[in-house]
Amino acid sequence: MIDLHTHSTVSDGSDPPARVVELAAEAGCRAVALTDHDSLAGLAAAEVRAGQLGIELVPGCEVSVKPPATGGMHVLVYFVDDPMSPLGVELDRLRDDRARRNRALVIRLADLGFPIAYEDVVAEAGSEAGVGRPHFARVLVASGAVSSVQEAFDRLLGNGAPAYVPKARIEAPRVAELATASGGVAVLAHPLSLGLAPDELDATVAGLAAAGFGGLEAVYSRYTPDERRTLTALARNHGLVATGGSDHHGTFKPDLTVGTGAGDLRVSDSVLDELRERRPAA
Repeated sequence: MIDLHTHSTVSDGSDPPARVVELAAEAGCRAVALTDHDSLAGLAAAEVRAGQLGIELVPGCEVSVKPPATGGMHVLVYFVDDPMSPLGVELDRLRDDRARRNRALVIRLADLGFPIAYEDVVAEAGSEAGVGRPHFARVLVASGAVSSVQEAFDRLLGNGAPAYVPKARIEAPRVAELATASGGVAVLAHPLSLGLAPDELDATVAGLAAAGFGGLEAVYSRYTPDERRTLTALARNHGLVATGGSDHHGTFKPDLTVGTGAGDLRVSDSVLDELRERRPAA
């Protein structure tokens, strides 16, 4: 069993990188991928702990890209850990823009009558580099402005909500290009979040496959067995690896656990072998 989608305190998870690896080992995973948003910063610590526990760490990240429709599109990239790689350099740029977005979000919330201190958000995240919308949500809950993280997103922080401030995003084919140039493989994350009709999703996946994507996340924690089977077939129809992962965020998504997701997630070890075969030749 493996888990190819997890987050730590480096982005919007509640567990430090080393703890994510520990949770994977406790769940019986042979390998785990750390895929923090727009960052490779947690991989070194995770790698050390993985070596101590005898579990394989798959280096990776998750990149937000410009979606083809109203939904959100994210791309998982695997086998890249060098911050000076083409992908690593682009991630630096994206993080700089996220910092701009985060400060603008404080101003937007104040304008809407929800003043919070940026310092409190940074403290919630543990570092300025790790700040994301879930940390704003927790500060809003602590201030009494909302009753839950979900309410904070529904009323204020979610895409299209009153306090939403966009951040820089790049095109999906560009992520695939950067991944390939960095020795990695690009995979479409949780494809149903695109909000596309079946025929539109099929066309989108066809385009991504032609652009150099290597996989599609079919076995995802919150998808039903039927949805997983449909997405697995979609991946195979377009010559992509059907990957899977929990999307573990710790207490930010308390129903999802490393390795088993919502309880029934089982991603075969063979998926990782298939992904390795998609890596560009050295």
